[in-house]
Amino acid sequence: MPLQHEPQGVELSQNTHELIIVLDFGGQYNQLIARRVREANIYCEIMPFTTPLETLKQRQPKGIIFTGGPAVVFEENAPKIESELLNLGIPILGICYGAQLIAHQLGGIVAKATHREYGSRQLQVVAPKNPIFAQIPASFTCWMSHTYQVESLPEGFHALAYTDSCQNAAFSNDNSRIYGVQFHPEVVHTSAGTALLHNFLFNVCQCAGDWKMGDLMSEYIDNLQLKIGKNKILCALSGGVDSSVAAALVHRAVGDQLTCIFVDNGLLRQGEADDVERVFRKEFNINLIRVDAQERFLTALAGISDPEQKRKIIGELFIRVFEAEAAKLDDIRLLVQGTIYPDVVESGNTHAAIIKTHHNVGGLPKDTRFTGIVEPLRQLFKDEVRALGRALGLPNTVVDRQPFPGPGLAIRIMGDVEESKLEILRHADAILREEIALAGLDKSIWQYFAVLTNTKTVGVMGDERTYFHTIALRAVSSTDGMTADWARIPYDTLEKISSRITNEVPKVSRIVYDITSKPPATIEWE
Repeated sequence: MPLQHEPQGVELSQNTHELIIVLDFGGQYNQLIARRVREANIYCEIMPFTTPLETLKQRQPKGIIFTGGPAVVFEENAPKIESELLNLGIPILGICYGAQLIAHQLGGIVAKATHREYGSRQLQVVAPKNPIFAQIPASFTCWMSHTYQVESLPEGFHALAYTDSCQNAAFSNDNSRIYGVQFHPEVVHTSAGTALLHNFLFNVCQCAGDWKMGDLMSEYIDNLQLKIGKNKILCALSGGVDSSVAAALVHRAVGDQLTCIFVDNGLLRQGEADDVERVFRKEFNINLIRVDAQERFLTALAGISDPEQKRKIIGELFIRVFEAEAAKLDDIRLLVQGTIYPDVVESGNTHAAIIKTHHNVGGLPKDTRFTGIVEPLRQLFKDEVRALGRALGLPNTVVDRQPFPGPGLAIRIMGDVEESKLEILRHADAILREEIALAGLDKSIWQYFAVLTNTKTVGVMGDERTYFHTIALRAVSSTDGMTADWARIPYDTLEKISSRITNEVPKVSRIVYDITSKPPATIEWE
């Protein structure tokens, strides 16, 4: 099967499993919907709202979920669907924009709300016997995020729930098995959200919930063998969870056809480059080439402060290094990357805003010599990647490694990147990681790291005035990277970390702790 220049995921064989389709209208929480469905052991795929009706019918989904989105349904060029989709008898759940679209296209009225709703609201259920509210409390907290809402329901629909400001917060046509909710059941802030989604999946769609990660692994391997054929393939191996699982998956599929290139770009954490080489060359017996490109990356980044420029420079240089190494090998034209779902959604699409460009999503040069780019993890969340890694037999030291961005420490240094700054940050980050582990917090905190800010402050050391760097500490709790809350590290642990860094790391005199959640912030600072 020929590969295209555009990044390609590894698709499962059609109709192998019961399927839920998430129809994407551009909302930022869309990936969470798919995650919630997969958590219920039901396979799910996200497709753009522009997917042809015939394609949707051929996939024979058990149900379809319309996502939220930033558009207004009655404005020109707002995303729409073919009306016939609502008449196929396939169960449909519309969320936020998806609910408004259902009402609008079936003759209801969507208008600007008198009182916008953003954040937590109390939902009152008026139809507790309805299938999607079965065994759910009559009142619960839901998460709203809308300026427009459904004022008048289409013929044949009735209200299921309301809030103080939204009379049609949930509605349905039970005969057509079409449901709409103005709130977001996919986010953790909706207390009964998971239960509502499960009711839709099992009570309405009649799903069995028998999809397992082992099934996914087997089918991914089969499809990789089909896509790659007898071709040789190159893997961009960083040693992080994503690239490690991608490499192990491809290696399981095509064996010695795979060569991994590890680029030591000088932007890694303390001792990391040597660890990557030892694990993958000696323990996994994978053909690994280590490239020392530290000077080349630092030269390219010299004087660059803008984070988007850093990402694009690093992304392109990665590919150029791969190309140079591939040219030394026998006819390698295929490239593996460890791109995952959050990378894709944060880099934006036609209908969703770009939050930040990921080096392995938007930063690839158009004139690359590779004829195909394979992204086997493109449809998986971080926790699913870890589960796949375990199914592949990867050790916990690799599978449980906390996330590390592709651009490395370059985006954990505010401003331009210099070797002296990298040395400071590596040392501070190593102290943070060591103390978190000694405190027994390394398993409970999802991600933690140090940031070298571009702020210097006045301090006092040895009765002398100093004007040294400020280090920010970041630690968050999360499951998939799409949302995150700041970790409540005990004060005594923070005190020890702060004391060690200011005493052991030269030219650092102040430590601050980031207590911002995602959203509104991202996990990384750049």
